[in-house]
This record gives sequence, structure tokens and C-alpha cells, in this order.
Amino acid sequence: MIRHIVFFKFKESAEGKTRAENMEQVRSLLLDLPPVIEQIKSMEVGVDVLRGDTSYDMALVADFDSLEALAQYTVHPRHKAVSDYVAKVREARAAVDYEV
Repeated sequence: MIRHIVFFKFKESAEGKTRAENMEQVRSLLLDLPPVIEQIKSMEVGVDVLRGDTSYDMALVADFDSLEALAQYTVHPRHKAVSDYVAKVREARAAVDYEV
């Protein structure tokens, strides 16, 4: 199994919305993906509660059966649409993919 972890740091404002509004929008868009993309075995999206100097704003943790399944997720049209929106509202992104 492959675990896909992504951290996002959001811009103060973007696309006519505040950081908080964009975070809620992105969280909702991400959580809409599992019923549509069969390769996603599980997904969690969490918002940072500490808001420390080194904290990212949001974390995505998703599990896939294989690297091939992760690759299919990456190019899925619904994921690409969410990814395009996230690219407009984030200032930083970090990711780690590892075998469980």
C-alpha cells in the first residue's frame, strides 16, 4: 500500500476568498474525491489546530493499493480540477509518498 501525504500552506487571500474560505473550499473538494475516484482506498483531510510558525495549514493523507493506483489518481480529471484550484490558492506545498 502507498500512503500519500500532502501539506498545504494557503495564501492570505486568493480567488476573491480569504484563507479560511479557501481552506474550507479545498477541504470540501478533496473530500468529494473518494466516491468518484475508485483508486482512493481512504482519505483524511485535516486543518492545523496549533498554527505554529513552522506549521502548514492543512494535511491530506490518502492510501492507495499501489504506485500505479496513485498515478491514476494523479491524472484523473476530477483530481486535476481540484489540483488546479489548489495551485491558485496555496503558497506552499510539500508531499511524501511511502510504502506502508
